Amino acid sequence: MAGFEGGCLCGAVRYKGPEAGGGGHCHCVDCRKSSGTGFCSHMMVPEAGFAVTGEIRFFDKPADSGNIVSRGFCPTCGSAVYSTNSGMPGMVFVRASSLDDPEVFRPQMVVYTDRAVSWSHIDPGLPSFSTMPDPAGMPAMEA
Repeated sequence: MAGFEGGCLCGAVRYKGPEAGGGGHCHCVDCRKSSGTGFCSHMMVPEAGFAVTGEIRFFDKPADSGNIVSRGFCPTCGSAVYSTNSGMPGMVFVRASSLDDPEVFRPQMVVYTDRAVSWSHIDPGLPSFSTMPDPAGMPAMEA
């Protein structure tokens, strides 16, 4: 699969990576609040080869697991760009909404469905989990 590029709303932050990855939709409260809508869509990619230009600020908050999720955003326009999770070192979670070509993102699961709001559609064609599954039980992430 080809590489990907993206950035923030104002253009001050840009990123690129060598290969798009899998990922999913998350309906947890933190994702809802940080996205301003019913869920977040994250594309999981290896940190190696992921390059960012421009200033990123991070907001760190513990997840249910106790792992620290660091959400990166543009300090100029406030756009969410990507995050990291201390429990998954070496991986970056790109906000699918920040991709130049959002069609490179291929969701492969839905997590925290028990926290989804009633007006948020959950794709019945994707594996769904009521919380965050153990990584051993997650579907394989295909590019």
